[in-house]
Amino acid sequence: MTTQKIYNTPFWLLCLSSLLFFGSFNMIVPELPAYLTSLGGGEYKGLIIFLFTVTALLSRPFSGKLADRIGRKPVIMAGAMVCFVCSLIYPVLTTVMGFFLLRLMHGFSTGFTPTGQAAYLSDVIPANRRGEAMGILATAGSLGTAVAPAIADPIVTHFGLQVMFYCSSGAAIISMLVVLGIKETLHEKHPFGVGLLKVKRSDLFEPRVLKPGVVMFLSVCAYGAILTLLPDFGTYVGMRNKGVLFTYFTVAILFVRLLGGKASDRYGRAPVLLVVTFVIAIAMLVIAFAKDQTQLSVGIILYGLAYGATSPTLLAWATDLSDEHHRGRGIATLYISMELGIGIGALVSGWLYGNDYTHFVYAFVFCSAMSVLAFVFLLFQRSTKKVSV
Repeated sequence: MTTQKIYNTPFWLLCLSSLLFFGSFNMIVPELPAYLTSLGGGEYKGLIIFLFTVTALLSRPFSGKLADRIGRKPVIMAGAMVCFVCSLIYPVLTTVMGFFLLRLMHGFSTGFTPTGQAAYLSDVIPANRRGEAMGILATAGSLGTAVAPAIADPIVTHFGLQVMFYCSSGAAIISMLVVLGIKETLHEKHPFGVGLLKVKRSDLFEPRVLKPGVVMFLSVCAYGAILTLLPDFGTYVGMRNKGVLFTYFTVAILFVRLLGGKASDRYGRAPVLLVVTFVIAIAMLVIAFAKDQTQLSVGIILYGLAYGATSPTLLAWATDLSDEHHRGRGIATLYISMELGIGIGALVSGWLYGNDYTHFVYAFVFCSAMSVLAFVFLLFQRSTKKVSV
């Protein structure tokens, strides 16, 4: 199969949709801590990301089952629609409770769209190119993650917070419209019915992807802490535009994402993951003890370089191990592990931080320790010869 046949127009449309989708909900992230503080809930910043991941986690079994039954496209579009609606509602919120309820609702978006995207890609990409393709798709999402937060601050400065939320909503609806231009890849589709929302025990977990799920959970605790604490940490070291740090992070991701995917195709999933979990542990320590903008930026860039190879490698590993007829369930299981890790990382780091700048060190040392556990787990699996590819 040639590169041209693999990377055709539908593939690039999927990447464009991913860019817009991730741009939509990441655009507002740097502004949410200050927005919550203005509503009177500054002490609950750890819940901003935690609540978002709760419903993302709860929706994964449903999205995986629906992706395997009614199709990849409806699942992709459902998540984008949630982003569109939620971003329209943020500007009218006036209470902390309303904010948290909306964060719960918003989490459904990432519970659906990424699952559908990864399942779609696994249908059209051969196994020996899957890491590379996952890397390209992830790169598209990272572009949205990089650009959106950086432009959020000037939008808020010149046009106001409401316009920023409306821009987020606009990106989501365009993301959904783009998906209309691709062909469904699920051949045996079933009509949607209430019965499909009844999730059995077998729909909740795919045992084949346990190992990548464990590594995902442990390694992404750091990501939950970054999303929760980075805006405040940036303020602490004197950075006015909080989105710049997210840009540093995602540019570093972009730099390594394609290389990481290709490396896992060539050298194996486990060897690549051993390297990145070790580097994540080091990066968290650099951030933990950062005292100025330069040190914090170095830590963020180092973390971005490691994280950039993590997601496509784990997605490729999970699809390698998944049953051909239940790829949606396998991918959903991996994403459940991701949401758990991000949620725990956000909640624990927010609790350890406690709105006290001197406590940043505790939060990020905790994340470093979690990544060390992932590194040790992979070493143990290799020593017992249980890690495939």
